[in-house]
This record gives sequence, C-alpha cells and structure tokens, in this order.
Amino acid sequence: MPYLDYAASAPLRAETLAAMLPLLERPAANPSSQHRQGRAARAAVETAREQVAALAGAAPAEVVFTSGGTEADNLAVKGAVLARPPEGRHLVCSAVEHHAVLDAAAWAEADAGARVDLAPVDRLGRVELDRLAPLLQPGRTALVAVMAANNEVGTGQPVAAAADLAHAVGALLLCDAVQAAGLPGVDMARDGVDLLALASHKLGGPTGVGALVVRAGTTLRPLLHGGGQERGLRSGTLPAAAIAGFGAAADAALADRQTDAATTLTTLRTRLLSGLQTLAPDLQLNGDPTPSGAGLPGLLSVRFPGRRAEDLLLLLDRYGVACSAGSACASGAVAPSHVLVAMGRDPAEARETVRFSLGHGSTQADVDEAVAAVGRALQVLAPEGAR
Repeated sequence: MPYLDYAASAPLRAETLAAMLPLLERPAANPSSQHRQGRAARAAVETAREQVAALAGAAPAEVVFTSGGTEADNLAVKGAVLARPPEGRHLVCSAVEHHAVLDAAAWAEADAGARVDLAPVDRLGRVELDRLAPLLQPGRTALVAVMAANNEVGTGQPVAAAADLAHAVGALLLCDAVQAAGLPGVDMARDGVDLLALASHKLGGPTGVGALVVRAGTTLRPLLHGGGQERGLRSGTLPAAAIAGFGAAADAALADRQTDAATTLTTLRTRLLSGLQTLAPDLQLNGDPTPSGAGLPGLLSVRFPGRRAEDLLLLLDRYGVACSAGSACASGAVAPSHVLVAMGRDPAEARETVRFSLGHGSTQADVDEAVAAVGRALQVLAPEGAR
C-alpha cells in the first residue's frame, strides 16, 4: 500500500527502533536520577542531544527537548514575547507559517498585548523580502518567524536574508524547520537563526518528542515550570527512550544528506508529477515547480480542477494510497488552506488541492501504484462543472 504522506508523519526508521528498544526493555529510569539506571538514561539523552545539534548546525547545549514541533513553536513565540516589555511585543510572521506559529502569535495578540503583522508571499509561496522589511520596527519587533520550507507546498524560504533583516532591528528569527530539517537540511549557524523548531516524527523518529534549538544568549520566558529541566526552559521528566529514538532519526537524516537521497526524491517527485499530468492535463502545480536548494524535494502539491480533494482522498484511501489535502494538523477543517489562499488561490481552488509527499522509504513502485490509483479515482469523479 503506497504511503505518500511523509509530510504528515514519516514511518519509523529501523535505526530509531534499535535506539529505543534497550531503554524500553530495561526498568524505566528518570534521567535526572543519580543511580546507575538514571545515569544510563541521562547518557542516552545527551547522546541524542549531540545528534540533534549536529542535524541543526548548533551546539548540544542549545538543544531544548520538547513534546514536539507545536510545543517548540509555542515556546519560541510566547517565550520571546513574554521576555520583552509591553512596548516591545511586536511579531512579524510569514503568512504561510504553520498554525503552531500563527495561533501562538494570535494568543500573544489577544492575551499578552502583542501586535502581529503577516508578511505576504508571492504566488510560489515564498516570502517577499521587500514587503517584509517595512513591517519591522527597530526596538519594538521581538520576533520574526520565517519557516525553512512550507509544509503544504514545499517552497523553500529565504531564511538567512530574513534573519539579517530581523537582527538589524534587534529582533529574533524563528525558523520552523519541522519539514526541512532532514532534506534539504538546515544550518542554524550558517543562516543566523536564533530559534529553530524540530519534530522527531517528521524524520522517522517517534511521535511525542521534538526540540527548540535556542541560540546561546537568547532570552526566553519558560511556559512550563517545575523541576527546572532543560536549563529551566522546559520543565518535565525527559522521555529517554523517545529522545534516543529522536537522536537516531536525526543521525540517519543527517547521513541522508551525504548521499543522493535528495536526488532520488526529486526523481520520484518528477515521475509522480508526470504521471498525474498524463491523467489530468489540466492539473495545476502549487508552489515552486523546481524545488531545488531550500525546497522540499519529495513534496508535490497539485490542484485537480473540478474535483474536490475530499472526494479524491476518500477514493484513494479505498484504493490503498495514503496522502492528504494539506497540513495534517488541519485535517477535517472546513476553512480552505491559509497557505494556498495567501499564494493567491481562491477558496474553491484551495479545496481542489491534494498533497503527495515522499520520504526515506519511498520507491518507484509506490509512485506508479499511486498514479494508477489516481487514474481510477478520476474515472469515478466527473469535474464539478460536468455534473
């Protein structure tokens, strides 16, 4: 059964399971405990911290483990706002950020006296720097949020340039790298990122664990209080087994960058797009048509004019193909994708969009089976205008 929904969650890697099993099979131990079992759990956590730091281009001491990407984004946005005086609580977010960023910013505006501006994007979904810059206010803007690559359409973003603009006015740069951390990859030091959000399960690690990488010297207010774990920024007992799995997945993802994995995914994506265009010549591509460089090599977002995405997904699921209409976090939502609307699609067009995403276990057979299933589905579904 073809799985083409890696952008929602990647299947568990073998390396991940191998790293987790020893910690799951022995008696549970708190990594903060001083006995032998506790020290062993702590050692596994610190090994993972080094692996995640290497993936992000950061120092191990800068990695703060969280419950996932959503918590990481919330800690970044809310923590940055609350660390500033009321007159310095201005946020600028790209219009295509994940809801974990946008909804946290909305909270800051409603409950913490912040002001939020959205930076527009072009028709490919890329932030327009000449329209971002005028939104920034020296001494008042606390945080600028520009993701590494968009989770719905795959377009890469000008993170380093956005960081330069943010730093020029004394603001921090938050980069949600949940999708791009594996391929094409990120480098926090190279791009001048202050806060980097990661999620284990997008890399082939377990769900329920992620990280906010906090550049040394960056001030944040913690959201959780208790035992003072993670340098006081995120209290709570650390799940050693899950963190070990996260580290192993990060290590494997970093190794993928040294191979032709990105080229393989690009080739599979091209094959998928070609097959779909043969079936539906009126198909329209969302996002960057050549996602090289900072774009996501295995993500394909396409619109099937006259066919509702929910109908296509229902049939594809029946035929054994897993894909989605957009962000899995917004599945079931009535509102059209905010990303596609920001790119210029009208709500009706946005509801005709399907997202296919490939990853470390994808094969040519998966792509060919998916194309065949789409062909069957399109035979069943007549375009809206033909009904």
